[in-house]
Amino acid sequence: MEITGPMLERFEEILTPEALAFVAGLHRKFDARRLELLEARQARQAELSAGGTLDFLPETKAVREGEWRVAPPAPGLEDRRVEITGPVDRKMTINALNSGAKVWLADFEDANSPLWENCVSGQLNLREALDRAIDFETGGKSYTLKPDAELATIVVRPRGWHLNEKHALVDGRQVSASLFDFGLYFFHCAARQIAKGKGPYFYLPKMESHLEARLWNDVFVHAQEELGIDHGTIRATVLIETYPAAFEMEEILYELRDHSAGLNAGRWDYLFSVIKKFRTRGREFLLPERNAVTMTAPFMRAYTELLVRSCHKRGAHAIGGMAAFIPSRRDPEVNAVALEKVRADKTRESGDGFDGSWVAHPDLVPICGEVFTSVLGQRPNQLDRLREDVDVSAADLLAVSATPGDITENGLRNNVDVALRYLAAWMGGLGAVAIHNLMEDAATAEISRSQIWQWIHNGIELADTGAVVTKELVEQIIAEELAKIAAEPGYDEALYAQAEALFKEVALDDDFAEFLTLPAYARMP
Repeated sequence: MEITGPMLERFEEILTPEALAFVAGLHRKFDARRLELLEARQARQAELSAGGTLDFLPETKAVREGEWRVAPPAPGLEDRRVEITGPVDRKMTINALNSGAKVWLADFEDANSPLWENCVSGQLNLREALDRAIDFETGGKSYTLKPDAELATIVVRPRGWHLNEKHALVDGRQVSASLFDFGLYFFHCAARQIAKGKGPYFYLPKMESHLEARLWNDVFVHAQEELGIDHGTIRATVLIETYPAAFEMEEILYELRDHSAGLNAGRWDYLFSVIKKFRTRGREFLLPERNAVTMTAPFMRAYTELLVRSCHKRGAHAIGGMAAFIPSRRDPEVNAVALEKVRADKTRESGDGFDGSWVAHPDLVPICGEVFTSVLGQRPNQLDRLREDVDVSAADLLAVSATPGDITENGLRNNVDVALRYLAAWMGGLGAVAIHNLMEDAATAEISRSQIWQWIHNGIELADTGAVVTKELVEQIIAEELAKIAAEPGYDEALYAQAEALFKEVALDDDFAEFLTLPAYARMP
């Protein structure tokens, strides 16, 4: 195995010969299957672009109708009423663990800019947190961990199957970023987590089929055998954040059943996937602007209700979506309006049967906890609420055209503005970025650029101005929004030049980039 990234301070503690040999073993055993599954994604996309559709799989009907359940909740995952998400930098590691949330999604994926330094130092931060050897000082403030009993349970999200780690080569080939992130954490921290009475737990992103979940399960079985850890110690929650996965929820739970910790409604990436999968199919799958698409849209309601029913039918946790609001310490009126929306969102989720939900900021932990506690009381979850009243058809999941809302110039400008700001930050090494009082991650930029691509290719007329969305109009708006940003303090001309070039590539090119993070990562050192 060859490491081409710089060996910065203390990296040798993570990139040990033994840990790298473990990752190399995962790569040699599983990477060929990963690549085959990525090819299967492309074949399915070609079928959809040619007029095909999505449906529940006839070949897995026996799984959906069978009698089986996933493993019971693992230690530290029985009560998940509030989960906080965030990148694995040093300050966030301490703040998230101390936040009062039950779970911290320690994110190497959408909230992490995959600079080599971020990916390896994040592993070091997690190990040091488990050893209680982590601290942080900035601006005269010191951050240290609370007692172990008060800390959130760590659940690591590795990068998706589609990404490579270009700084790590096995036999001359780039390693899967999924296996790199998983392997290093498991090698260094599995025993540490077990010693604390918990275990190595994971969130699995971007999967599109139960066969991809089967691959993860086989990785888990192999990893546990290699390190002499009991079968079933690993637990994984799968984000249902791609359109195809919504039709295979029970099958995904089944493939991971000895290692399953449930499913999560990854709403932002789900919207991106809806656009991506049916981008060539005209207005039948055209969404209004991002901020107009709420969780009460019929196709989103079908998706979340089916998720709760599928999970509870099999004894698995159902975890709700993100509350991305970042409270302002200067504008109480903005806070009041936004917090009421957060409360309404969490009230809907808890009322629908979700066992917990996500927040992006420690200040939202109390409100989310309060709402879920009002339903759960002292119970750790509501797995007994089976939602047998829910009956969702494929047509319900596909009813995108029934989504209310408009496409306006303001919505177009917001997509351009937020995407440019996010991409500039991402190229600079930040993956979770506060923009206009919202915590944005890579899914934000994906929705923004894919919507604009779809609007251009459908000749959409803006509801408020009557202008048709064209490449020329978008280029004009890009220039205007960049001029506004350039007048703000802290403007970095080089980073915004990169962001502009990247955004134009993924929003305006005739060919649709599968993930913008692929060309973005290629631009990174």
